[in-house]
Amino acid sequence: MYFLLVALSQLIPPLRIGYVSTYVVPLLFVLSITLGKEALDDIARRRRDAEANKEEYIVLRLQDPAKRLGRKGRRYRNLKPPTRRPRSNTASSYPNRLDVIEEEEEQIGQGGKSSNFGIEVVEVNIKSRDIKVGDVVKLGKDQRVPADLIILKSSSAESGIVAQPPLQAEILDSPMAEIGSDAPPESKSAAASNESDGTGEAFLRTDQLDGETDWKLRVASPLTQTLDPSEFARLRIVAGRPSKKVNEFVGTIDYTSQPHAPNDDIDRQGLQSPKTLSTPLTIENTAWANTVLASNATVLAVVVYTGSQTRQAMSTSPPRSKTGLLDCEINNLTKILCALTLSLSIILVALEGFEGDEKMKWYVAITRFLILFSTIIPISLRVNLDMGKSVYAWLIERDQGIPGTVVRTSTIPEELGRIEYLLSDKTGTLTQNEMELKKIHVGTVSYANEAMDEVLSYVRQGFSTGSGSDVLQPSSLVTPSSSYYISSIGTSTTRTRREIGSRVRDLVLALALCHNVTPTTDEEDGTSFTTYQASSPDEIAIVRWTEQVGLRLIHRDRTSITLQSVDTSRIVVRVRILDILPFTSEGKRMGAVLQFIQGEESEKATADEAGEIWFYQKGADTVMSSIVAANDWLDEETANMAREGLRTLVVGRRRLSAQQYQGFAAQYKEASLSLQSRDAKMARVVRENLEHNLELMGVTGVEDKLQKDVKPSLELLRNAGIKIWMLTGDKLETARCVAVSAKLVSRTQYIHTITKLTPETPASSALDALSLLRSKPDSTALLIDGDSLSYFLSHHRWEFISLAVLLPAVIACRCSPTQKADIAYLIRQFTKKRVACIGDGGNDVSMIQAADVGVGIVGKEGRQASLAADFSIISFHHLTKLLVWHGRNSYKRSAKLAQFIIHRGLIISVCQTIYSIAAHFEPNILYRDWLLVGYATVYTMAPVFSLVLDKDVDEGLANLYPELYKELTNGQSLSYRTFFVWVAISIYQGSVIQGLSQILVGGFKEPGDVKFQQMVSVSFTVLVINELIMVACEVVTWHRIMVASLLGTMAIYVGSVPLLGDYFDLSYVWSWGFAWRVAAISAISLIPPYSVKILRRTLRPPSYRKVQGMSR
Repeated sequence: MYFLLVALSQLIPPLRIGYVSTYVVPLLFVLSITLGKEALDDIARRRRDAEANKEEYIVLRLQDPAKRLGRKGRRYRNLKPPTRRPRSNTASSYPNRLDVIEEEEEQIGQGGKSSNFGIEVVEVNIKSRDIKVGDVVKLGKDQRVPADLIILKSSSAESGIVAQPPLQAEILDSPMAEIGSDAPPESKSAAASNESDGTGEAFLRTDQLDGETDWKLRVASPLTQTLDPSEFARLRIVAGRPSKKVNEFVGTIDYTSQPHAPNDDIDRQGLQSPKTLSTPLTIENTAWANTVLASNATVLAVVVYTGSQTRQAMSTSPPRSKTGLLDCEINNLTKILCALTLSLSIILVALEGFEGDEKMKWYVAITRFLILFSTIIPISLRVNLDMGKSVYAWLIERDQGIPGTVVRTSTIPEELGRIEYLLSDKTGTLTQNEMELKKIHVGTVSYANEAMDEVLSYVRQGFSTGSGSDVLQPSSLVTPSSSYYISSIGTSTTRTRREIGSRVRDLVLALALCHNVTPTTDEEDGTSFTTYQASSPDEIAIVRWTEQVGLRLIHRDRTSITLQSVDTSRIVVRVRILDILPFTSEGKRMGAVLQFIQGEESEKATADEAGEIWFYQKGADTVMSSIVAANDWLDEETANMAREGLRTLVVGRRRLSAQQYQGFAAQYKEASLSLQSRDAKMARVVRENLEHNLELMGVTGVEDKLQKDVKPSLELLRNAGIKIWMLTGDKLETARCVAVSAKLVSRTQYIHTITKLTPETPASSALDALSLLRSKPDSTALLIDGDSLSYFLSHHRWEFISLAVLLPAVIACRCSPTQKADIAYLIRQFTKKRVACIGDGGNDVSMIQAADVGVGIVGKEGRQASLAADFSIISFHHLTKLLVWHGRNSYKRSAKLAQFIIHRGLIISVCQTIYSIAAHFEPNILYRDWLLVGYATVYTMAPVFSLVLDKDVDEGLANLYPELYKELTNGQSLSYRTFFVWVAISIYQGSVIQGLSQILVGGFKEPGDVKFQQMVSVSFTVLVINELIMVACEVVTWHRIMVASLLGTMAIYVGSVPLLGDYFDLSYVWSWGFAWRVAAISAISLIPPYSVKILRRTLRPPSYRKVQGMSR
């Protein structure tokens, strides 16, 4: 706005100083560069959004060949009104829609001969952006859910759900958007035939939604699982209003059966009335947008929420416009320059006297001075900084050390050099989300690494009962009470070895049975292989390990489990599943009541066959230690595994008699039917009947593999002065283990845990939990769960954040996406420091957008975080180079570039001021037209802009001494101190250049005479040479482009002098008098400031000079 007013002022004759183009053209150039850069960013963002929205999905549509055309070729109306209606801003559209629904319900209830026999289901490929409420979407394995869905039908991939082939008929639009039509469905026998399609189960990966790595089990409603897809038109779904609560859903689904007509010739009055069946819908029937179908199944689901109404979208904060701290600091300096310009103009007019002369009023004189001094606020500052940002982005994207990096917001690269807090997701960011069982302990001995071969030997011997080596004979099924069989060949087996082998076998058996893992068969390139599906990657890792040591899970359904010996390929264990006690975040354990089938492998078990009943349970050591029988090794061993960064599970068992189980089952069933406090009553029954004095079988240690070079990366970032917070939606134990294994928390630091704080918690208790952190904030890390975090953010926000920001590390688990964003905003608001957030999932988008710098990782969890981030990388360890190297360079270069441009504008304004004083305070211009424009462009711009290639240290030193990064956060490269130093230099050099030019050349009368042109030729030449030499003096590391720009600019200036006859006395320029005056003034202008700089570096060398000296 300031420069626009200056340009418009030249349209007023009394204020006109030179050509209008002198001020208008630079303004248009700057605006073109700035707007063009923003436009390119917006276009690139739009292209990314379009790419995400063009993914194709299969949608089922209904068509009725019998109703395609009416008599005389007229088209009948669709079986239901079209769902796409013109939008209306009035409320009248809603009654109209209700009228349509009521009309269709009335048509269903009227009876009459059905006209919907023959409805075909057609698969149509449409793009995700065209999916709307009511569409029935068909999903397959590893396919991302495009909207919030209700699962109607699920079947295994082997059986599949196959739609009818497309026919050339009218396609009905969105069968689920309205109530069903008046056409009857297929026969019940056809619907019943689909019962074999599957159990209606499907597993979803929700890590991009809530951050939890556990797969979620979802089921189709029993009402719709057995329906043929052509009957979906008779369904009506009532869903709650859109909400951000990803773990809650309330709705109902209604099915209106077709009127029953045993004979087509029967009269309408003979028809039976249609019946409406209803069933509730819960969270178990949903598939939210941005989740992934993980199981090998085919799912049909209806869309209930789209776009901004999906859970994922409502949990995502709206993006904000990000402005870098350097830009804010430059804006503050610009305000000082603006005040300086106004003050200087008023002072010059005041020195002459406000009376002035009759030709020019005092306020006109002030305005003309403001225009003359407009170079103090250089218009090229913004365009040079924006172009510099583009160069930094180009260098980042082409750095071979961090391949695949994308700069999506090119306006804040300097922020990478000012980060003080890093908020990181866990799953997929710090870890690979790939679990592997690394260690087991059975009480007297532990096994890890090569010792696992001994476990394999024990398992082979423990499950080799029966027929020995004769594979044609059936073997006996193994039960926990089966004797441990070891074949002795020439040697006797010691009792100790037999006992250890029996314990190892029993532990492996427990791990192979106590889980929720389902084996499935996949096929790739014609080869079949078995994969495992489960709600927890830990369980999959354990089951894979049991297969590696010789016991394979080959079958599992809701009622039974079958295990096979890998060595003999025989079935060795069959069990009935009597009860499954699922894992909960409150209970931190899961259990199973199993009945072992006894007899031969080939025998068919009957439903009433008696067998041993065992209760198995595994869980966190914090809860299992009070459930298992007394022992003296559990606490020590779990602590050892935790120090190794392993996720521990304690396994126990208990044998039940038939009477004990029957008593438990009766009480458990009664508790499950309770309408009030159901969960608490069921938990109490389990606790009283099962969870006491369990036999402690062993402990397992599972490792969540870290991303490449996570440990050294976190250490380097800590040494750089960055405080690291880990925010995850995963469980508390998982977060603790990863924090330890990744070295986010060092061994010398105490982890203070705060959990289970609720709104009912007394304030004194909550504050006492925080007070423990105040004693040793430097050596204590905080581990807090989502409920407690929510409590503090709601009730003790400032008390919590004021203490948390002092800690070296904070781990927050069970965090919602909104909580992550709130933490980022709170740290920014409280500390006024720069905050960076990094994540790879859709649940991290809000946090990334709330940060000063958002970094997204492209990985297994998709591209949502990457697309929403300012910077996209492919691995966490690339972040160190992005911050420590590119962040440092971007900030240091922009700081130096900004100060040089301010110096360039100030020095020419000082020259103008000295000239105005000598001209008796007349507001006449010193350098007019092309000289003014050329000085800021072709004569100085390239050398000054080449500073964006300068670097004070090389990359090796930056990584070797990350403490150098810590200095950047203080903002010393561009501060008020450095600003006023450059102001002093500008005043000195401008005064010397213009003052000595006027003294050495001699007096002049007015602009245009020979003496004036001689003086201008000397001062302007010295001005250009001074700026070029100043750039050369500030360069730390020379680049060939810098050399070329300096020499090329000097050549351009010398070559253009013959064209400056309107401003210079050309005959004087080629004289010795001109040469010695230029040399003398240049020396006086440059030598003193450079001498002071050399003296200061000698007495107080900067840090980068010190490390350069140490490395030599």
